[in-house]
Amino acid sequence: MSRGRRYDGEQKLNLKKVFAVIIAIAVIIMFFIGISRLFSSDGNTTEKTVALRYFPVYTQGKWGVIDSRGNTIINPEYDEYIVIPDNTKGLFVCTTDVNYDDGTYSTKVLNERNEELFTDYDTVEAIENYDSSNNLWYESGILKVSKDGKYGIIDTNGGQIVNCEYDSITTLKGVTNSLLTQKDGKYGLVDNVGTVIINNEYAAIEPVSTQFENGYIVRNDDGKYGVINYTRTVAVEINYDDIKNVYGNGKYYVVKEGDNWEVIDTDGNKYLSGQYDDIVSINGENAVVVNDNKYGVVGITDGKNIIDINYNSITYAAGNNYIVNNNGKYGIMNSDGNTPVDFNYSNIVYRSSGNFYEATNDDYTSDLIDSDLAVKLTKVIVSEVNEEKGYIKVRADDTNKYYNFRFEERTAQDVFSNNTIFLSRNEEGKYGFVDRNGNVVVNYIYDDAKEQNDYGYASVKQNGLWGAVDSNGQVAISPTYNLDNNILIEFIGKWHLGEDLNLYYFTDSE
Repeated sequence: MSRGRRYDGEQKLNLKKVFAVIIAIAVIIMFFIGISRLFSSDGNTTEKTVALRYFPVYTQGKWGVIDSRGNTIINPEYDEYIVIPDNTKGLFVCTTDVNYDDGTYSTKVLNERNEELFTDYDTVEAIENYDSSNNLWYESGILKVSKDGKYGIIDTNGGQIVNCEYDSITTLKGVTNSLLTQKDGKYGLVDNVGTVIINNEYAAIEPVSTQFENGYIVRNDDGKYGVINYTRTVAVEINYDDIKNVYGNGKYYVVKEGDNWEVIDTDGNKYLSGQYDDIVSINGENAVVVNDNKYGVVGITDGKNIIDINYNSITYAAGNNYIVNNNGKYGIMNSDGNTPVDFNYSNIVYRSSGNFYEATNDDYTSDLIDSDLAVKLTKVIVSEVNEEKGYIKVRADDTNKYYNFRFEERTAQDVFSNNTIFLSRNEEGKYGFVDRNGNVVVNYIYDDAKEQNDYGYASVKQNGLWGAVDSNGQVAISPTYNLDNNILIEFIGKWHLGEDLNLYYFTDSE
């Protein structure tokens, strides 16, 4: 069999030259593609990355669900508000067949594919809770279920946590991981994984504080009070006439024997018994006390006056500092008896998340004071304190400015690093948007506007009406809505945030 051969006059291939030519051609092609894209660009910004979230919507008298990209997940066809216990998860609690006369109703749980879940139970509900300002939230990762008139707990995957054996299950207001159970007229407590913390044998149970780790005040049938820790140990014996929701230094409680308030520690030692009309708070080894409607601070173990009992109110702030009201004016005093911030303000609030003080002037502007009690900003209007992103937004000299919690000024591009467009205001007071490099993306035609939100939309106002632009600066919804009654203005596509922030829903209604 003959083999193929090269004719004598044919040159051999130089592979290195062939590869070099191929690479050169590829570079030229890539160059022309880049040039083509450059000249064909319409100037739009990069699309914003949006985390998937779910929200109730209300339209034409019906409730449904959308996601953070504006897609309809559950068609608006329900008469009652749809509860979304965790907006990062596609799990929606729908209420149906409500009878307002006898208080009965049915529920069903749907996922993001509109499939019904947990059908073995008579009802399935999110577990409501409220903070000290009555803002609504839901217990994370669990649901309350009922079967044959008894209640239990499941997780969001349907796993049984607490059997359906209780007459009721509710929350302790403002406290996580603490579920109040009732059985045969007696109260007990379980945590969110089903561990029994307190057996069902008490007439009442309430939290010592908003931190479940600080324990629970219990009352027996004889009207006597004590404290049980979340570790199920007894911190204070159940033989006192009252116990305050006051806790301090890992060991102190405020209890009442007869008509006398006193401090007791976990070893049973008693302090300050009967010396004061009231004991309102404990910080470290000190307590804020009241006599004849005047406030002061004393040492718990030695009874020594730290701040004289001579003031209208005293609130512990941080370190050794107290916010003190002296005849209607507020200042800051410390446990050394000094007044590093004089009584010049109409109010002072300690912002624990940022470790600074917001002191309000008589003209409703604020001075911002750092943890060393140095005044860092004066005569500003605080628009927002964002704990999650760590910034303070203030209005000063008719301009919005941003600072971190160290009071270092930041640009909007620094603060909103994931945004694609940024709010800008021209000399005529009109608003538009620029890109990260300061190039105008949306012309200065709006009377008011908001920064782009987490879902890629920026609210804009024109002629008294609100609308929105998208992450590219294109009009998503023309200014259509009168939102004068809305505390917050926010859009997802055509949907704007409703008036009731406790429900946190979106609507296309005016």
